[in-house]
Amino acid sequence: MILIGKSRLTRLLLSGTAVAGLLLPASAHAQGAAPAVVLDPVTVEGQRTPDTTTSPVRGYVPARSATGSKTDRPVEAIPQSVSVIGREEMDDLGAQKVDEALRYTPGVFSQPFGPDSDTNWMFIRGFQATQTGVYQDGLQLYAYGFGGQFVDSYNLERIEVLRGASSVLYGGSNPGGLVNYVTKRPGGAPVHTIETGINEHGTAHLGLDYSDAFNETLSYRLTGRIAGGDTYTDFADGFRGTISPSFRWAPNDRNTLTVLTNYTDIDETHNGGAFLPYVGTVVDASFGRIDREANFTEPGIDKYRRRQVSLGYEFEHRFDNDMTFRQNARFGYSRVHEVSVYPYGYNAFSAVPTDPDNLLSRINFEHKTTVRSFLVDNQLETKVTTGPVAHTLLAGIDYKHFTMDQVQLSGSATPVSATNPVYGAPQGPRFAYIDQELTMRQLGVYLQDQMKFGQGFLLTLSGRHDTATTYADGTPAYDGTDRKLSGRAGLAYEFANGLTPYASVSTFFNPVLGSSPVAGVFKPESGHQYEAGVKYRPRWMDGLFTAALFDLTRRNVVTGAFNAETQLGEVNSRGIELEAKANITENLKATASFTTMDIEIKKDANPAVIGKSPYIVPETQASAFLDYSFRGTALDGVSVGGGVRYIGSSWADNENTLKVPSATVFDARVGYTRDNWGVNLSVTNLFDKEYVASCQTQFSCGYAEARTALLTVNMSW
Repeated sequence: MILIGKSRLTRLLLSGTAVAGLLLPASAHAQGAAPAVVLDPVTVEGQRTPDTTTSPVRGYVPARSATGSKTDRPVEAIPQSVSVIGREEMDDLGAQKVDEALRYTPGVFSQPFGPDSDTNWMFIRGFQATQTGVYQDGLQLYAYGFGGQFVDSYNLERIEVLRGASSVLYGGSNPGGLVNYVTKRPGGAPVHTIETGINEHGTAHLGLDYSDAFNETLSYRLTGRIAGGDTYTDFADGFRGTISPSFRWAPNDRNTLTVLTNYTDIDETHNGGAFLPYVGTVVDASFGRIDREANFTEPGIDKYRRRQVSLGYEFEHRFDNDMTFRQNARFGYSRVHEVSVYPYGYNAFSAVPTDPDNLLSRINFEHKTTVRSFLVDNQLETKVTTGPVAHTLLAGIDYKHFTMDQVQLSGSATPVSATNPVYGAPQGPRFAYIDQELTMRQLGVYLQDQMKFGQGFLLTLSGRHDTATTYADGTPAYDGTDRKLSGRAGLAYEFANGLTPYASVSTFFNPVLGSSPVAGVFKPESGHQYEAGVKYRPRWMDGLFTAALFDLTRRNVVTGAFNAETQLGEVNSRGIELEAKANITENLKATASFTTMDIEIKKDANPAVIGKSPYIVPETQASAFLDYSFRGTALDGVSVGGGVRYIGSSWADNENTLKVPSATVFDARVGYTRDNWGVNLSVTNLFDKEYVASCQTQFSCGYAEARTALLTVNMSW
């Protein structure tokens, strides 16, 4: 293994000021060399643009990804499960949010609490990834409590899911895996598109995607969308606006600087259908079922207001000796003010109705949360050969800084009838029970060696060391520092027919904010994963087929009652995932998946739940979606698609005494394109099946999304 001088590595990885110098023309790095001969550009007709890790996915089948290795690799060369949902697939599915686009992805349970317009909820391999498992362009979108950032899916080129423990490259992260949003960016073919649409409930949107170049070195892109209107639940309405200007400067063939920015504003009234009791949603109450369209907030005071901004860049410099330096950084700011009166059980917090009016108890809640974050990831990549082994070496230093000011308040609220709600009664005052400033800092150093040898062997070895500091000022206050090692080893073999079996083992850690009188400052979660599988990219068709077996253990899980938590928890998740993505013909595309898991609580402060399955997550899911476009016939330009999703049963309580039944849901679409315009009608939950998505205890169940038909019209020029 070739070692790089310590002083040189340190200068390259930590010197942000070196960026300006690296942007000099390439000729400035070779003083005294003979004058370069400039050749006229040569254009080869008929060749398609090479796939990259940020380019549009062709149909449904991805070629390459950087999410699983932080280097440009074919998906089948990554020794972990990776799924990629491209822009075309998102549009065919009619997805308007990230969690909607993930409905057909194996190992992922999205929208567990039903539709939520301001949050993308998702579980991966049984573990909640919403707060610590979301990344954008390789940098974490960390969230805690009610503080984080919302990303509009219209601004994304692709969504990538890396399943399993991934701390070795990304530091603290969700044990079940992560979701990486890849932003639309300039520098490719010009894009001039406008889109408008409306759904059957009255929510309309207008989107713009415009990309072009000022000159040969400077290109730009502007994407944005405004959306607003009613939803299918009572009172719920709102406005969401997002705009993302970006620029790419490539002064020569060795240096590239891409600037990515965003501003998002959300102003809405909460939707209903969530925080409902088990009796009256999953099973009948004495009066039957609670109306799926009912909303038990107080419309006169209900409020959700978000303002957020992000500013980042990606810089790359290529040296003469097959070495590349990259620096990616982003600053984020968000401010959220939320007021909500939501139900929690029946009158006097009972699990069943206790009076003739079927009164629901309610909680009067408010929070004010401000988040500031800064992340920078410095990478040095080089390719070397030692004897028969070809190496791709990666060394990196990354830094995360997350600060959150939060005030949470709660107070008394009047009950409301589940069957004949009356609104407008005065609510009690709210009092602060949390008022603090939280800070988390994390510094990580990582190394990776991807080796190729022996006519097809692929060996990946990765290691990382992190130092994480968490502290809080205010009520409550605490501070703590932890240092952790994490690693990954993976072995694969590429057969000539496109078959690649692999096996890997990886460890993870995840810093946990918070403390309790019992446990003190919470330690990071930790654990490990074993995974074995096969990836197949056939030579005779454009497809990618994957199968994976995994065994994942999560330790130091916080358990116990509020303000008396311990970290005795341990949960094991093991199962199998299957995925198929294929552009079967020029006209026919398909995606399908199957997941079955056995999730078991191994240790807990409550002995009654040991050996049981955690609530919320279904242990079996399956889905398939086909899309066909007519060409060269009387129906030329028409496209039709259809899908089916099976969501298996889940538990409503960790004691496994209350079950949420399974559901099968159908989706469909029909579209028409001609010249430079198109129209599309997508229908989610085609037959309007009424079912509960999941429950987290018998006091908090959520209805899944009702049938939603979305009509969109787009035009390009």
